[in-house]
Amino acid sequence: MSGPVLASTRAELAALLADARRAGERVGFVATMGALHEGHASLMQVARERVGDEGKVVLSIFVNPLQFGAGEDLDRYPRTLEADLAVAEKEGVDIVFAPSVEEVYPGGSPAITLDPGPLGTILEGRTRPGHFAGMLIVVAKLFGLVRPDVAVFGEKDYQQLALIRRMVDDLCLGIEVVGAPTQREHDGLALSSRNRYLGPDERLEALHLSRALFAAQEEARYGVHAALDAARAELRRAKAVDLDYLVITAADLGDLPAQVPDGTEARILVAARVGATRLIDNLSLTIGAS
Repeated sequence: MSGPVLASTRAELAALLADARRAGERVGFVATMGALHEGHASLMQVARERVGDEGKVVLSIFVNPLQFGAGEDLDRYPRTLEADLAVAEKEGVDIVFAPSVEEVYPGGSPAITLDPGPLGTILEGRTRPGHFAGMLIVVAKLFGLVRPDVAVFGEKDYQQLALIRRMVDDLCLGIEVVGAPTQREHDGLALSSRNRYLGPDERLEALHLSRALFAAQEEARYGVHAALDAARAELRRAKAVDLDYLVITAADLGDLPAQVPDGTEARILVAARVGATRLIDNLSLTIGAS
């Protein structure tokens, strides 16, 4: 199996996709900022499943400056293109699009932008103002360049996934957006490119986040308050976790009713700093189900 073809310009990408479009082949797309791990690999696998052996899988690698706020880790975000290409080859990716900032934003920041709306003001949007506007504009640009039939995003960035789905629906983009389950290390820690920033002690502290979510999942049969209490009890065991938020919402990130019917699908989401590294995680819950 030959490795993926690397495109660094929009013209190169268009030329590589032209034959697939003429042949009516399905195109699957995975957007990343690089520093690929097994979580990203699982997205490529889902994309391949969705388009079949005859389709094309496109992977983008682009560290998008518009979704980093002041004081965030844009400069130290890992750039590992050679290792990323090896992952892409292993997963049978056909095309890797790795453009420069100037290629994606010719002339500087775009004059036309996207407003994430109310969903972009809560949780990550409250803590990271401007993040989701920057994320949506680059995803919209990439959708326009790749024109995929299906795009795969990880459930780990659950609010991002919800916003992309809403953008695709509201703008009638005609793309199937698939959410792929969060991939975890053997001890439950959600895979993240930022995990490499954690020292050994911080890595152990970070485990309290996933343990809190699984504790909530176990207690969700007794209701929302029981689930939250179980998660909070686990987080109190942490010595160096600076909690940003811990919430249970409806599956679409809306508010749950005061009286939650048994069997309601919900989501618990957590964000915290462990040392200098900010981590997020989430898990599905079924409220009141044994």
